Amino acid sequence: MTFPSGVAVEPWVPPLVAFLISAFTSVGGVSGASLLLPFQMSVLGYTTPGVSATNHLFNVVAIPGGVYRYAREGRLVWPLSAVVVAATLPGVLLGAWIRVAYLPDPRRFKVFAAFVLLALGVRMARSLLPGGEPAAQADTEERFQQLQRERKGGKAPLPAVEVERFGWSRVTYTFLGERFSFATPALFGLSFVVGLAGGVYGIGGGAFLAPFFVAFFGLPVYTVAGAALLGTFATSLLGVASFQLLGWLRPESLASPDYPLGLLFGLGGAAGMYTGARLQKYLPARLIKAILSAVVLFLAALYLKPLLFQ
Repeated sequence: MTFPSGVAVEPWVPPLVAFLISAFTSVGGVSGASLLLPFQMSVLGYTTPGVSATNHLFNVVAIPGGVYRYAREGRLVWPLSAVVVAATLPGVLLGAWIRVAYLPDPRRFKVFAAFVLLALGVRMARSLLPGGEPAAQADTEERFQQLQRERKGGKAPLPAVEVERFGWSRVTYTFLGERFSFATPALFGLSFVVGLAGGVYGIGGGAFLAPFFVAFFGLPVYTVAGAALLGTFATSLLGVASFQLLGWLRPESLASPDYPLGLLFGLGGAAGMYTGARLQKYLPARLIKAILSAVVLFLAALYLKPLLFQ
């Protein structure tokens, strides 16, 4: 089957690939778009700016199922999500414009992103060593796993997140009786930069957000995945609209998304993300962090490859 973008592939391949990627990455709050983009560019040969728009479309279709599952289980930190959404939206608008106007070939950005991801991946990997995590974070994650193991038949509800404070200067919430807090301006600034990166490269930002929440803000991995996915969804929703508008204004840019291809990816991703969100509570926190670390380091290596092997 040949899609409007010129990509030729059997129609069952995109949803299958998206399902496998999303089921693996969504347990850590990463949609999988960051891994799907290299597949589209390297395997399918989709290299025009429209690939970023199609990647955003994948997120728009795929993410709601995972967010719904985390919210239903009481592990979606709404203030965290609100700050992320408010900051990433202006970032992605600016990023989409930069992508079309100045970066039709995003190699320079990929090198920058590689070093950021490398630092994140190393920080995440170090946190897996004994004593590498904040005590409150490690204790809470271990108690959550203990409660999960003790649930009778898996039917008893698990404790939910309770928000204590949501202000301009600070956000505080409790989980399993432990208090977690972070500075609102710091998260806002980080999220704006992530939105900018997501707008440029079409990755939504989850590959950056979730590791930062865990490694730098010291938040429990069981409470950040839903917020990271929701922030990625908002970013990508605006990303699709921005790229479509640019495609209408500058048709020669080839910035519009490939809707049939993006929908096929999204349907597979929706099933994968719901599956990953449902399974997350059964996985040890260290395994989830190892998955996040592996994804981030793989992306860093992928982005650095053109620089190292020219």
